[in-house]
Amino acid sequence: MTPTRRSLLAAGAALPFLRAWPARAQRQTGVLRFGLSSFPPSIQPWVNTGTAAATVKLLIHRGLVSFAPDGSLRGELAEAWSNDSPTSWTFRLRENALFQNGDRVTAEDIRWNLEQMASERSTAYHRAQAQRIARIETPDARTVRIVTAEPMVTLPLWFASYHMMMVSPRSPTGAGSLPVGAGPFVLKGQERGVSLDLEAFDRYYKPGLPRLRGIRMVAYADENLRVAALQAGDVDLIEYVPWQAMASIEADPKLRLDATDGPFMYLVFNATRPHLGDARIRRAIAHAIKREEIVKAAFFGRGSPLEGLPLMPGSAFHDPELASGWRYDPARARALLAEAGVPNGFTTSILATAQYGMHKDTAEVVQQNLAAVGIQAELRLPDWATRVTLGNRGQYDIAVMGTTTENNDPDGLSTLIDGSLAPSFVRSFGLRVPRIEELLAAGRAEFDGGKRRAIYAELQRIALAEAPIVGLAWRSQGYAMTPEVKGFKALGGALNFYSGITLEEASIG
Repeated sequence: MTPTRRSLLAAGAALPFLRAWPARAQRQTGVLRFGLSSFPPSIQPWVNTGTAAATVKLLIHRGLVSFAPDGSLRGELAEAWSNDSPTSWTFRLRENALFQNGDRVTAEDIRWNLEQMASERSTAYHRAQAQRIARIETPDARTVRIVTAEPMVTLPLWFASYHMMMVSPRSPTGAGSLPVGAGPFVLKGQERGVSLDLEAFDRYYKPGLPRLRGIRMVAYADENLRVAALQAGDVDLIEYVPWQAMASIEADPKLRLDATDGPFMYLVFNATRPHLGDARIRRAIAHAIKREEIVKAAFFGRGSPLEGLPLMPGSAFHDPELASGWRYDPARARALLAEAGVPNGFTTSILATAQYGMHKDTAEVVQQNLAAVGIQAELRLPDWATRVTLGNRGQYDIAVMGTTTENNDPDGLSTLIDGSLAPSFVRSFGLRVPRIEELLAAGRAEFDGGKRRAIYAELQRIALAEAPIVGLAWRSQGYAMTPEVKGFKALGGALNFYSGITLEEASIG
């Protein structure tokens, strides 16, 4: 969805779980068993700790708006919103929206959330976005007027992010406590590193939802065990279906695969480490990689090469010529290394994780391809939680990453290539390209579609030269489930990691 300057409207403590219930009884009572790809490092609502954490957060929390299954924006805590001027947006809150402590969601609560995200000591993933808000007005309990420092066409998309969920200002503050959300499920218990139990919130603002009595989320860090658990009937639905298992699941009449393209693999760099602050070196790395080998080795052919910035084919902003700017060219890679003063290459390291086979397999192909042009890279393969921590701290040279953009708008690239943002494992460390930052700001401020396309075309040209990240491969992303699971949908494009939001409408049995 691309917003315009016209008004935009959108419609709108129980008993603990009995872990010994047999599978049949769980289905009859409406408890869905979900196989997570990892136990979330954290489920604090404003931080980014990966996809498994995002799925959990999408069950407990809600923001002002969210994405519908077709990719459009829909109301959540806000039932309607309008663009009053290039710098002013008004959100009208639902009358029946409640936090899970029973408190009504008010305009002052929204103000408090945004001010906390924007504060100087905030660790919020979207702190920079919140800091672009100049003023928040609350003329009554259900009206929030947001005035930005500059024109901001993309503001509603921010509020659909699972990193900008609204929580109760009256949440408990003790050690280990979690903010109180307003989502369809309440966290009732967890076994650290193993599982989380969620129960339906009986005062959720959408009548008749959620349909499930509860969800039991079990972490299977080993992807083969995750598939085996589904095949054995120990779980009903799994995320991150390993690509080598997709064909067998498709052929199994007792299972169903729901897969879509959108997520992708790419490289990030620590620009403070030797050589990697030089754009010529990063371009050399981009031209040294045989992306077809990654598609084959990591994704069993279920994907395609990514030779530019990750703008989905079919998007109005996708240019086929710019999309192939980092095509495989080892001669060009060696020439760039020589131009940068290291004709014989150099020694470095690649950070990935062995917990996800796609990360490990991708890293191994990159390692081999770089060695062919003289760059010797040692692999570092910790567990996922450690990988995230090292990435956030900048404790790496080169790192393999896999994600999606924030949304299907090209401004979703911001979190990957805007070096002015706070350090994050999803983007390069210590690497700023002022012209990229200027173009991203210009794209957010421009309401004319044609002018936005020109802005993002220039952005792609600058990115090909500066290589703030290096695209590797698009990948098919799959969920697998039993036929008894109804209502769950894998969202397409950049929204795939938001698929957990459809669990509010899921049922089983």
